[in-house]
Amino acid sequence: MDASAPNLILDLARVSAADLPDVGGKAANLGELIAAGFDVPPGFCVTTEAYRLAVRGTPVESGREADAGAARAAIMAAPVPAAVADAVREAYAQLGAGPVAVRSSATAEDLPGASFAGQQDTYLGIDGIDEVLDAVHRCWASLWTDRAVAYRAAQDIPGAGVALAVVVQRMVDAASAGVLFTADPVTGRRRQAVIDAAHGLGDAVVSGAVDPDQVVIDTRSSRILDRRPGGPGDGGPVLTDAEARALAALGDRVERHFGAPQDIEWAIDAGGHLWLTQSRPITTLYPVPVRDAPRRGDETRVYFCITLAQGLHRPITPLGIAAFRIVGAGGLDLIGRRPPRIVDGPGGFAIGGDRIFLDATPIVRSAFGREIFPRALQVMETRSAVVLRGLFDDPRFSVLPGSRRRFAVPALRLALRIRLPLLAVQAVASPPAAHRRLRRLADDIRTRSIPAGDIPSRVDATVDLLFHATPLAPRSLPGAAVGFGMLGLAGRLLGDAVRPGDLQAVLRSVPDNVTTEMDLDLWRIAVRTRTDAESAAALRDLSARDLADRYLGGGLPAGLQHEMARFLELYGHRAVAEIDLGMPRWADDPAHLFGVLSGYVRLDPDAESPEQHFAEGARDARAMMNELIGRARRRSRLRAAAVSFCLRRARALIGIREMPKFLVVIALRTARTAMLGIGAELAEAGRIETADDIAFLDFDDAKRAAAGEDLRAVVAERRARYDAELRRRHVPRVLLSDGTELEALASHGETDEPGTLRGTPASAGAVTARARVILDPVGAQLEPGEILVAPSTDPGWTPLFLTAGGLVMEMGGANSHGAVVAREYGIPAVVGVARATEAIRTGDEVTVDGAGGVVSITAGAEVTTPA
Repeated sequence: MDASAPNLILDLARVSAADLPDVGGKAANLGELIAAGFDVPPGFCVTTEAYRLAVRGTPVESGREADAGAARAAIMAAPVPAAVADAVREAYAQLGAGPVAVRSSATAEDLPGASFAGQQDTYLGIDGIDEVLDAVHRCWASLWTDRAVAYRAAQDIPGAGVALAVVVQRMVDAASAGVLFTADPVTGRRRQAVIDAAHGLGDAVVSGAVDPDQVVIDTRSSRILDRRPGGPGDGGPVLTDAEARALAALGDRVERHFGAPQDIEWAIDAGGHLWLTQSRPITTLYPVPVRDAPRRGDETRVYFCITLAQGLHRPITPLGIAAFRIVGAGGLDLIGRRPPRIVDGPGGFAIGGDRIFLDATPIVRSAFGREIFPRALQVMETRSAVVLRGLFDDPRFSVLPGSRRRFAVPALRLALRIRLPLLAVQAVASPPAAHRRLRRLADDIRTRSIPAGDIPSRVDATVDLLFHATPLAPRSLPGAAVGFGMLGLAGRLLGDAVRPGDLQAVLRSVPDNVTTEMDLDLWRIAVRTRTDAESAAALRDLSARDLADRYLGGGLPAGLQHEMARFLELYGHRAVAEIDLGMPRWADDPAHLFGVLSGYVRLDPDAESPEQHFAEGARDARAMMNELIGRARRRSRLRAAAVSFCLRRARALIGIREMPKFLVVIALRTARTAMLGIGAELAEAGRIETADDIAFLDFDDAKRAAAGEDLRAVVAERRARYDAELRRRHVPRVLLSDGTELEALASHGETDEPGTLRGTPASAGAVTARARVILDPVGAQLEPGEILVAPSTDPGWTPLFLTAGGLVMEMGGANSHGAVVAREYGIPAVVGVARATEAIRTGDEVTVDGAGGVVSITAGAEVTTPA
């Protein structure tokens, strides 16, 4: 190629990943393939410098995206600069002229978090310099198609930072061509090649213009697992078995080179030679969790997402993951299996996509684990229980001999360590005594603090605090467990006399739930604030951010300042994603609370209040109890007395359910305060940028920084990865170590009535209303009566429940956090609805049947079906 225009044209053979800003993702990947010795059609790249030269002086130069059509028109109206035309003309001649492929290559394309596949234009069979220049021109304009602009917006990529290069390659005279995925894009299974092939050029496969042949191959063994013929053709397969195996092996080599599964375009010419025309990462695959302890051999493992089961859909900060490890170590200590280093946590933890997974293989392969674990999940995360039970017939996960004893002994040891028999008897005999004991536990953890000292000693004290706070959770659980046991026993005593939804109705508005009490306390602040003109005006006129900043500075109207100070004294340790130590507490940043309060103040004061609704729920629950006792009395007075005792104990104890997390979160606030202080010192010393950056270090990192290591680059890399994970819409409940998402495998090919979604009944009742899809509650607005559609919820979400008309949640079971709170507020709820946030859009009119576990799009409304 001509060296006189080095900034405008680059030979693909000279391009590498380091040139991405100049050549875009497609060209960079092709250059890497050439350098690695793969067969790629020769060609050149018209660099981003040429694009910038072409748009100079147009509105596009500034990156304005308000009108994509105007941007395209401006580019097409501007002539191809003479220097660019001359450089392309010479490069095309040196390539040998003739038919070429002209492909867009954007600087934001084929990145780890965004493939941009199909967003910009490609032109095949372009012959002659005039056609080549025209195709290059049209590729530039395609950077501003409506779909490309929308995709960038969805990926949070600013238009001002994006430019376009263009790849020009010699055309392959293809006898067959298509697409190869080196991992199954539907199930996620790695080392399973999925090949789509058609006769002729591959663009027909990519565009969907033809129904291609499909071949699925296990790349480890080269065994063809499946072969499906495509649409009408000559009757023969597009690829021979040998060609398919060669393609799979080639794809495996490409994946190993790039270090990640690839989406590859290929072509086979008339002479049988195989060419690679493109390779990009498959960005839709969920990362395979990486275990803290090494796996034995190639044994397939089962990973269960424990943070998702806790209602946390978003990723966990590195500091939050570090805290989870310590809590896990504390749990192991309770059963006599304390790890050598507390900060390392359990060896069965695995991290994937900045979420925490548990290696559940020993549970699945244990007779005792199969009995207990799915039953526990049935009430907190029903769909996960269904998925795990689907593994029980898989020979890879057969029960191991002696497994029952290996699980039973630690379970017995745990029961004795937390005094389970004594606490259970206490709860049955005297629920008030059980509540008093929990209040003492809360008072005790509140009084704990981190002593002064140097950074390493404070880090060690923080680790010690979290480690010794861990037993609080199991020690506070027996009361609630007894309550649920009593409810189940009442159901058995009633037998056929109990109908679906009856026992759920008994749990409406149960007392002594700390989360419910918190929500109602916040509502009462709004009620009292309405009578204070200055405070009410502040909530109506100021943004949540301004209100929070004024509160932290002591500048709110006196009434509102006092009310929020009192509330945060009680609940300031709570937050959205509160089990993540790296997340700000409400005491640190109460903006979310002020946003909710502003919404409450705007409600019609004459409408039924949540307090009234809660009181009605309690009356309805008592009425249902009396109804059930009456049904039992028809059989015998003794049975009626037993049912009455069980139901009353259930209502008195089930509110304790929220206490285990509540107590641990109190300890997390103390730990966070200590770590923020350490972060401030490290920032002042220049080891990190800001005090908040401590959230992207773990406890060992903090000590390294205290010893003098500059960790600013480490923080930047982790923060970028975390920000990318925040945009992830789907997190799998259960994954295999080969990348297979079991739920996708189970649901592949399933059908249901159009517009109907099924889940777990969580709170009885039916409601039809407008849906509001909310992925993050911070700053979210939920209009009164709207149906809240969410991936999962934790206590930080529950202030929104007070005005919701119904709840649909992707995660959860009948006794998960969201289900419990929904019942207490008397709003219909269905949980465990797979991909609900994709199937339902804000504004859809939906019907929630909380007793039947069905969510349906109302007739006449537009239906969105997830792919």
